[in-house]
Amino acid sequence: MPLLVEGRRVRLPQSAGDLVRAHPPLEERARLLRGSISILGSDDATTCHIVVLRHTGNGATCLTHCDGSDTKAEVPLIVNAIKSFSDHPQCGRLEVHLVGGFSDDRQLSQKLTHQLLSEFDRQEDDIHLVTLCVTELNDREENETHFPVIYGIAINIKTAEIYRASFPDRGPEEELRAARALTGGPMISIYDAETEQLRIGPYSWTPFPHVDFWLQLDDEQILENLSTSPLAEPPHFVEHIRSTLRFLKKYPHPSNTLFPENKALLYKKNEAGLWEKSSS
Repeated sequence: MPLLVEGRRVRLPQSAGDLVRAHPPLEERARLLRGSISILGSDDATTCHIVVLRHTGNGATCLTHCDGSDTKAEVPLIVNAIKSFSDHPQCGRLEVHLVGGFSDDRQLSQKLTHQLLSEFDRQEDDIHLVTLCVTELNDREENETHFPVIYGIAINIKTAEIYRASFPDRGPEEELRAARALTGGPMISIYDAETEQLRIGPYSWTPFPHVDFWLQLDDEQILENLSTSPLAEPPHFVEHIRSTLRFLKKYPHPSNTLFPENKALLYKKNEAGLWEKSSS
């Protein structure tokens, strides 16, 4: 039987270099396999949804944690981010996976599910819905209280396997990134696939209003006021919020203190697979 690439007969003999020049998608996939990142993931999703968009041709993958604050703007960002990695979009297809939410009393999950499905449907590209584990499909009930079944997922970007996951280690500058999210920062990408670096910041925010008031609240008050689903949050939610509030109190003007010369904080994986600060 003949050897084919994307339905085209391979002409042999020729060198590996000539072969990838004749079939550019092969080079895109090889670049993916050489990359230092294998797993993307997110967790602690209650009413939020985790979105994975992947191009089956070159393996380019985007994973985001959507809270419904600006779905109309976020979905095109996700789609364009994936499209930017391929000069040959016809070799493969875009596949989307949606996981998260549950049957919450305020119906925030239902609203976000509808928003995401509607916005992906409005895109000019064909997008194939492959996984839908959201809202009532991700709901369990215990003592008349509803909870998500799955709070977090990960994807192996080299094999496309998606599975349930949680992350005790959330990577570099967790408090800084959480502070930006709590102050309402819009969705951004912090990973540069070309340099294989995390690029964090520079960020700026105004001093968090009444931070001392929020810090003196008890656990139940923090849950009631700073959670979209107080009864369904994971056990570490309150301490995470308190830690983020303490960070915001300590750094009311981050551009002056955390980002010398207004430069981003850079991280790159070392030979052991751990993130370490990079100077360039």
